[in-house]
Amino acid sequence: MRRLLIVFGLALVVLGLLWPLIANMGLGRLPGDFTIERGNFRLYLPLATSLLISVVISVLLWLIDR
Repeated sequence: MRRLLIVFGLALVVLGLLWPLIANMGLGRLPGDFTIERGNFRLYLPLATSLLISVVISVLLWLIDR
């Protein structure tokens, strides 16, 4: 369990460092991502991005477990 948490933490650090590059590719602005803006209020719901990241992580973990 400790190894999995360390790997997950390192993956989050790498993702955070690569985020400017990832944002330029369009991730975070997919068709299923919703933005609601009203006055001084802004709500961002990245549904499609979350699903895509979840599928990628699931496949990676499945491959590692094999």
